Formats: sequence, structure tokens, C-alpha cells
Amino acid sequence: MPKTSARLLSLLSLLQARRDWPGGLLADRLEVSARTVRRDVDRLRELGYPIRTFKGPDGGYRLEAGSQMPPLLFDDDQAVAITVALQLAATSGAGIEEGAARALHTVRQVLPARLRHRVDSLRVTAVAPGTAPSVDPAVLTAVGQAVHAREVFRFDYGPEAAFPRRVEPHHLVSWKGRWYLLAWDLERDDWRTFRVDRLSPRTPNGPRFAPRSLPAADVATFVTGRFRGSTSGDWPCVGEVIVDRPAESIVTWAPDGIVEEIDDSRCRLVQGSWSWVALAASLGRFDADIEVVGPPELAEACATLAARYGRVS
Repeated sequence: MPKTSARLLSLLSLLQARRDWPGGLLADRLEVSARTVRRDVDRLRELGYPIRTFKGPDGGYRLEAGSQMPPLLFDDDQAVAITVALQLAATSGAGIEEGAARALHTVRQVLPARLRHRVDSLRVTAVAPGTAPSVDPAVLTAVGQAVHAREVFRFDYGPEAAFPRRVEPHHLVSWKGRWYLLAWDLERDDWRTFRVDRLSPRTPNGPRFAPRSLPAADVATFVTGRFRGSTSGDWPCVGEVIVDRPAESIVTWAPDGIVEEIDDSRCRLVQGSWSWVALAASLGRFDADIEVVGPPELAEACATLAARYGRVS
């Protein structure tokens, strides 16, 4: 890459990294003169980048939002990350599969040979794509805009909605291939998660609101806890068993568990679930004898399940 082009890329990366850059600091980082920085800024402006000059003791430059898309410049790691992300977009369920495929083709066409080789060796295979319902991009956008604007969001939920729901939208969340809206339900006075593929927005949105604090450390912890039936993000029921099977034959089927090898034919498994009976039932998938280490609730659940199955005719 020519020296000037490489310097322009470095300058653009710096401008994207923080809001304001004093001219002297940019010159030091790029190891050039302040005059060279001014010339390079002018070149980027000619390419369409809206770079504003601000005055003062530490006068410098600021990259602002523009009215049109300028040519995009990426370093090597950014280019690889974009191509991988575009491949994964096909499994997002966001209805952008065709656009992602066209964007991936466009990006690949302009990559230099060394980068094209890297991204071609990073082909991602989506296993079982399309198992979750696809979401209308317009609906996804409407939800995202309500979250960003902090406006009360109204929508019909499900095909037989009797009345519109009114919520304070908090976050748009992707969970195992499905899109959810995490929001405070104004009628139920509680936090709720709504599948985005089941809702139909109503317009206009309601008034703005002050966002509430989640009763958890972060969104990921809260959502994980909701799906696991707890508030901490951990499973409410966790038990320990010894399974009469080698550890390597168990670990693949216990992604949320802890598997510890005992010997060539047995392993220790710590596993969680939303109820003791559900945990006991999940152990049956290993098709092996098990010994419950604890707690007693798990042993009782196994006995309950055994009796229930014994009554099946």
C-alpha cells in the first residue's frame, strides 16, 4: 500500500476512535508534521468524510455524521471481522439474508489478495439455519427505534390479540436465533420479554419515559435468568450425578453442565434446569445408569419420574 494511502487509513482510524483529536496529538501519533495532517484531512474531506475543524488551545479535528456514504476504509482485522459477521447474518432471523449476501460479495470483490485468502479460509457454516421464525426487518427497525427514542411502544401481540400492549421498551435481544423485546409492561407492572416475530407495531408511539433499572447486573444476566426461571441468571435447580459413561460421550450433550472424568467409563456431571423433575428428565438422554450425589430434591425427582413412567401403559 502506498505510504500516503496507509497514512490516510491510520488517520481515519484515529478519528473514528474518539470524538475530538487535537491536531498536535494526531501529528505525533502519525509521526508527521501538523501541515501533513491538514493535507490528509483535506484529502479525506474530498473523499466525502465530514471532518470538522474546531478551534481553541488544543484545536483539532472531529469526524461527524454525514449526509451520504463515503468510501469506507478498513484495516485488515476490521475487514475480516466484517466478512465473518456478514456470513453469520444469514442465521440472525432478521430478514436481511439477501442483503448480507450481496454486501459480502461486494466487500470480497475489493479485498486485496492477501485478505481475500484469509476470509475465504474463514467460511462459516450455519447449522440448521431458519429453525427460528424470520422477523420482518421493518418490525425490527420499529422496535429498535422505540428503544432508542425511549418512547412507549404499542403493539398487538399474537394473532388473537384482544387489546394492544403498552410497554416501556428497554432492549432488543437476540436469544438462540430468536429476537425478543425486553420491556416494562405498563399494564402488568412488571418486566416482560416479547417475541418480535409475534408482534405488530401500532403507530404512533406514546410519550417518552425515563428508563428503569433492570433488577440484574446487566441485560444478558437478566434475560438468561428469565429463560432459566431465576433472577440471577443461574439455574434455580442444580444437581450433581455420576454417569456410567465416559466423559467424552457426555460433554457434547451437556453444554451448560460441568463434566469431570472419574475413569475411562464414568464421569461426574453438575447440571442445572428450571425444575428438579426437568433436571431428572434431562439425565435420561444419556441412556446410562446414574448415581445422584445431591441434593436430595434431585433423588426425589428421579423417583417421581420413575413412578410416573411406570404408570404409562
